[in-house]
Amino acid sequence: MTKDSKKGAPVRRRLAPAERERQILEGAIAYFSEAGFSGQTRELSRRLGITQPLLYRYFPSKQALVEKVYQTVFQGRWNPAWIPLLQDRAVPLRERLVEFYRQYAQATYRPEWIRIYMHAGLSDPTLNQRYIRLVRRELLPVLCVEVRHHCGLAVATDGPDEQEIEFVWHLHGGIFYQAVRRHVYRTRVSVDFQTHVGLVVDNFLAGAQSVYPRLLVKTAPDP
Repeated sequence: MTKDSKKGAPVRRRLAPAERERQILEGAIAYFSEAGFSGQTRELSRRLGITQPLLYRYFPSKQALVEKVYQTVFQGRWNPAWIPLLQDRAVPLRERLVEFYRQYAQATYRPEWIRIYMHAGLSDPTLNQRYIRLVRRELLPVLCVEVRHHCGLAVATDGPDEQEIEFVWHLHGGIFYQAVRRHVYRTRVSVDFQTHVGLVVDNFLAGAQSVYPRLLVKTAPDP
């Protein structure tokens, strides 16, 4: 805002519609990462220096704004190119996993992403459930197939079962938790992220060599 030199009253700077929408969206991401989705649009408007009617001109309801935040922060940062990266068997699986999590962390493990994700889990878990379904559908089956191949095991024609999915969730969740400690609990993490990923991947693959064959025996159908 600027001030009228005659009256001393604040004058709102006019923005192009696309710029105003971007301003509101960026402000909402920062605000919801701090206050959670229970935060009020009245307070968001105050922080942005705009009126609620102006905010609702761009987003007709709070739910519409929350949906746009979800699409931007979660869906918008998902990169389909991660899947072929993980499937490139010309590269050792360890290297593929470390590179994938380097790229994935750059896109997602940011303070606003982590904090919005955790807030949503408490106030509106449907958003988390949608993202979990995306990870469950697009990522985890690929990891299962590549881990089977790494262990010299046949790939299931009907896809991985739920125990396999749970097994690879441990890899994904273990890496995610370091970001939670850093950005939610605000604890000091002395091991840098790439070193942490390498250790977690090494531990996972070593365990998979032993556990995965036994896991498949337990889940195989009776003859």
